[in-house]
This record gives sequence, structure tokens and C-alpha cells, in this order.
Amino acid sequence: MGTMTAGGKTVEVDEEGYLVNINDWTREIADELAKSENVTMTDAHWEVIDFLREYYNEYQIAPAVRVLTKAIGKKLGPEKGNSKYLYELFPYGPAKQACKIAGLPKPTGCI
Repeated sequence: MGTMTAGGKTVEVDEEGYLVNINDWTREIADELAKSENVTMTDAHWEVIDFLREYYNEYQIAPAVRVLTKAIGKKLGPEKGNSKYLYELFPYGPAKQACKIAGLPKPTGCI
């Protein structure tokens, strides 16, 4: 386990950089996590992050990439609910990388 600091707050992260306690998440921490992933956050990124956090609050699970793609398509439209769009935002894997930035656990099935 390690730690990271953002906005004057120090939080615990696991060996892969995921937050240990999802309640430690803030937008400042998300920005730092994004920097560590070489992602520059835009409104499009925040839209996916906010969606993921809402999804997790409702279902208590981080969605795998297929479920994420389908659910985003339903809520945000087909132009955003496709792998190409999501991989442009999160090149190291929309589910895995976006969940990390969103402060959520690594999705089941991600290696």
C-alpha cells in the first residue's frame, strides 16, 4: 500500500494506484490520479467519471468495459457509447483507467 496527496489531503492507494477507500475521492484526487495515468481531464472525461460514480452508487460494482459502453450509450447517446470514443478518452482501458480516476475499485475481470 502507498499514499498520494492532492488538495492537501493524503489518501491510501493500493499497489496499482486505486484508492483503498472510495469515500476519500475528490475531484482534486481525480486530477492527480489522471496525471499519474497521463490523462488530461476535459469535460468529456468528467462526464464519464461522473457516470461511473453514479453507476457505482446505484449497483455497488464497477462495470466491465462492455457493460460500461452499453450503459453510457443508453444515457449519453450512441456517439459516446462506443469503444472508439471511450478508448480515445482513456487509452489504457476505459473501464480500468476511468474507474481508477473515479476512485472506484478495479472492475471485475480486468487484469
